[in-house]
Amino acid sequence: MIILLGRSLRHVLRSPDTIVTTAITPIAMMLLFVYVLGGAIRAGDGAYVDYLLPGILIVTVASGISYTAYRLFLDLRSGIFDRFQSMPIARSAVLWAHVLTSVVANLVSLVVVVLVAVVLGFRSSAGVPAWLAVAGILIFFTCALTWLAVLPGLTARTIDGASAFAYPLVFLPFVSSAFVPTGTMPGPVRAFAENQPVTSIVDTLRNLFAGQPAGSGIWTALAWCGGILIVAYVLATVAYRRRI
Repeated sequence: MIILLGRSLRHVLRSPDTIVTTAITPIAMMLLFVYVLGGAIRAGDGAYVDYLLPGILIVTVASGISYTAYRLFLDLRSGIFDRFQSMPIARSAVLWAHVLTSVVANLVSLVVVVLVAVVLGFRSSAGVPAWLAVAGILIFFTCALTWLAVLPGLTARTIDGASAFAYPLVFLPFVSSAFVPTGTMPGPVRAFAENQPVTSIVDTLRNLFAGQPAGSGIWTALAWCGGILIVAYVLATVAYRRRI
């Protein structure tokens, strides 16, 4: 699997525009909200960029995983999977290589977004344990969504279909506490926003960045990530066996 991981990482290094593209959209969105819309949004006493950043990080991951489906689709079309099947390697190694590549590439994009947020005025009172917790949650979430991205990579019939599935995931944070408090939303929308995975993850990250106790929300966030990961992994494995 290490060799396959190195192969996938080399593909990313040879086309760094994928990481740049993944980071540009969230950064542009962050600039829009901070400098254009932020003054009209009431989200507490602190700087709006502090409130905004956790949601932007979720958008970064959601937009980045589409490249996993894209690269997986190209590998299937090229016939290289047939060559892998003739080698003495585990079947799951091919998929895990793509998943781990996605985690590494998304971590780079997340670091870039955080650095830009610092330039825009983001400040955190979190200590080292809290930052490690933030990193762990984001890695867990990235891994879960990447396994979800494996499904269209294996089942899509066109390259556009393989990468377009991530669009709904990018817009899901808009119906959550990522950009505005859920208390300002009308009843049905508020109910959905407060009971979807993005809200619990964003609220947990926000508390950790602020140096506050994560509370029980962290278990809800981890449960969502774990549930998505398990379901996506099982479905992706079944789809892979049927395809190969």
